[in-house]
Amino acid sequence: MTAESVEHRRHWPVPPVDGYTVNDLFTLPDLPPHTELIDGSLVFVSPQRRFHYLVIDLLVNGLRNSLGPEFSVEREMTVILDERNGPEPDVSVVRADAVSGLDQTSFHAKDVLLAVEVVSPESAARDRMTKPHKYAVAGIPNYWRVEQEATTGQPLVHVYELDPVTRSYLHMSQQRDRIKADKPCPIAIELTPVERRP
Repeated sequence: MTAESVEHRRHWPVPPVDGYTVNDLFTLPDLPPHTELIDGSLVFVSPQRRFHYLVIDLLVNGLRNSLGPEFSVEREMTVILDERNGPEPDVSVVRADAVSGLDQTSFHAKDVLLAVEVVSPESAARDRMTKPHKYAVAGIPNYWRVEQEATTGQPLVHVYELDPVTRSYLHMSQQRDRIKADKPCPIAIELTPVERRP
């Protein structure tokens, strides 16, 4: 082994016996951007596909145009659910009074009114099962899961609302072409075909 190959060897963090905490997520040096914490384990994000990026962009702009000043639309910000869970929804709608400034790196679940995940092949199990379960248990009242339709390649949005008794989500609708929802307030977003977006 040459000195050069030893120098370029990557040093991965060794997890603590009980797993990482949210505090570790914010203090470990050299973590890749958009690292998430799920059940005390670090989850690294794969390279983003164009569909994923364009749909996030479409939803962020649509939500900002639909919502009043009492809400803030956030893109890829950590949401602290508990000590061992800090996922990063693709899009979040939070209470505007939870925004503390430009250096803010996270929000607490109690301030999140809507979490949105755009499913990628590598995140499908987390976005369909793990994250919605955790968001529901943490009390986030609304969840949208966006899939890419196999036949058209366009977004298909699954809209969920929290059942506060069971702390689980109820599937309210699946929508194409246009998202219409009443919560956290009336929302209408045209789902322009993603291949036509710049």
